[in-house]
Amino acid sequence: MIQRSTLREQLADALREEILAGRLAPGGEFTVREIAEQYGVSATPVREALVDLSAQGLLEVEQHRGFRIKRLSLADFRHMVEAQTIVSDGLLRAHRELALREASSSAFTSIRRRAAAARQAAVAGDLDILIAYDLRFWREFEALFGNPPIGDFLDRLRVACWAFTVPYLRREPALAGRLWSGHLELADAVERQDVGETHRLLRAQREHALELAAQVADA
Repeated sequence: MIQRSTLREQLADALREEILAGRLAPGGEFTVREIAEQYGVSATPVREALVDLSAQGLLEVEQHRGFRIKRLSLADFRHMVEAQTIVSDGLLRAHRELALREASSSAFTSIRRRAAAARQAAVAGDLDILIAYDLRFWREFEALFGNPPIGDFLDRLRVACWAFTVPYLRREPALAGRLWSGHLELADAVERQDVGETHRLLRAQREHALELAAQVADA
């Protein structure tokens, strides 16, 4: 039974994790009642959580039927990466010297821990651990720029990008060495205020994401 203190958010988080783990597959349908029974809660917070996930682009509302896991296309993925690029480049232009007021030493220590764990998981091809630490890394990384609405927007795009690639990646026989692992290098570049290297690493990450998505989607 989920605790009721933040029930709506916890339900949304739990269902998001199910999607990213591939246990709720694209095209899968369910009703508010089914989810409420699964988690042992009332219908109201379930409905609210599902509406939140629909607003984030992970679910579609099926009129008179319930909800369906959104089936994203490769074109959708490319558009989301393009949106990330436009917004992230705008953030960097607004902080040209990377002299970030939010960038305390403790913040970088936490980011580096996330980065190291994400890199280790990527090199090993451990998808579940990578997704968890990758999302945490980017949330903390983008929080350095001190604009929560932009951070929330980018986080939703990254979750949706993972939701697209996860079903394909889980079909691959081996992922070791195929996943982007430049988190720690990116954290280092920002900490030492190396603008050129930061741009290069962000561009490399996006290019890698687009190339990998095209490979696995066409397989």
